[in-house]
Amino acid sequence: MNIQASQPIGVFDSGFGGLTVVRELLNAMPGEDIVYLGDSARVPYGIKSPETIRRFAREDTSFLNGFQPKLVVVACNTATATAIDAVRRTAKAPVVDVITPGAKAALKAATKGSPIGVIATQATASSGAYTRAIHAIDPSREVMTVACPLLVPIVEEGRDENDPIVTHVLCEYLCDLQRLRPGALILGCTHYPMLAGAIGKLMGPSTTLVSSAAAAAHEAQLVLTQMNLLKKTSTQACGSLTCYTTDSPQRFASLVERFGGHKAKAVEYVGTDELENFSRNQK
Repeated sequence: MNIQASQPIGVFDSGFGGLTVVRELLNAMPGEDIVYLGDSARVPYGIKSPETIRRFAREDTSFLNGFQPKLVVVACNTATATAIDAVRRTAKAPVVDVITPGAKAALKAATKGSPIGVIATQATASSGAYTRAIHAIDPSREVMTVACPLLVPIVEEGRDENDPIVTHVLCEYLCDLQRLRPGALILGCTHYPMLAGAIGKLMGPSTTLVSSAAAAAHEAQLVLTQMNLLKKTSTQACGSLTCYTTDSPQRFASLVERFGGHKAKAVEYVGTDELENFSRNQK
């Protein structure tokens, strides 16, 4: 596998949320070029069956393979929890997920022996992926995972952390975690950093919020550094962000900077039928 530092990083997610990973990637490695696929037509993945999620993840990865990425980042916690093995088999480059880095960061952030909380989509919560990742490092650590299925559509509707509806929904979801008083709370979906301010207020100062997006970006930088694949650029150089969406490119373009913190060079449409064809042709 002859991979060059000049090749882009490929990132996929079920919608806009993975752009929070892009934000962290470009903050850490501003010279890197990124190709992002947001499968917005089929969002949310978190309520789909495991078989459907694995199929979508294979199709997303096959599409990114066409850009010859030097690294594939699975910015979707649901796809990581359910389909990471399928992604690794499909990808033609090393793969970084969001769950293992998030688990490591939470254990580092939490005080010794304190419980760890996780909020996630229904599919991620049901998979137990975060609990397994934490227990692989510290088998005795108490972990509480709470499914928050309404948060993704709430964020994608454009509601922010000051919206009373957001506060009401978060109060319902976080009540058990507030009683637990975890040392760290993993934001186990890349949409959730958009609500970090409200979540932090409700959980209080004794709970450290851990962004799976930031943890994944740190891991990506580490992997590229170890493989000597970081793009060598001047400090003023800025990489490009090219986005593809399976839904309206106009709507996607209007939200790229809000979620990703950077402007996209281009936002283009790709049909779900095209994703299926990419996957079939690469088998």
